[in-house]
Amino acid sequence: MNPIKIFVATLFSRKMNPEKINIESLYNVKINSLSNQEIDLKDFEGKYILFVNVASKCGFTSQYKELQELHETYANRLVVIGLPCNQFGSQEPGTSKEIESFCELNYGVTFLITEKIDVKGSNQHPLYHWLTQKEKNGVKSSKVKWNFQKYLVDDKGQLVDYYFSTTKPLSLKITKHLKS
Repeated sequence: MNPIKIFVATLFSRKMNPEKINIESLYNVKINSLSNQEIDLKDFEGKYILFVNVASKCGFTSQYKELQELHETYANRLVVIGLPCNQFGSQEPGTSKEIESFCELNYGVTFLITEKIDVKGSNQHPLYHWLTQKEKNGVKSSKVKWNFQKYLVDDKGQLVDYYFSTTKPLSLKITKHLKS
């Protein structure tokens, strides 16, 4: 096979098509950190996970502070995962290094931040395919409306609910699930 065909075949084989990936369980989803290290969601089994699509140039960006507080307060029961996305008003244009630096310098973020992904559309990441499709998550379908929409998954990997951007991270709607 000629080198160009191999290159093109490699590119297409890397494209994530949610329909062709086994995402019957949240723990099967593959995603990388900002530093391009694979994150094994199975490592978080036994803890709640709050997934939040984040952006550094959004009116809701100040929620990073509460997300960090949530992360620290409930560290024994909850994992907060920020997922940079540039699909809403191009409000996350930065590179991985720029995103990491922004989060650390401005908000002291120590919770997990993933690679930049699409949360909707034809290139929707398989994680969001699972989070937004009742056929996959078994609870409800949804659409991601804007940056800082939140999805809470319980300690067994089941979707609890989702919350629009206006729901603050420390809202009782979220924290009531984390109390012992």
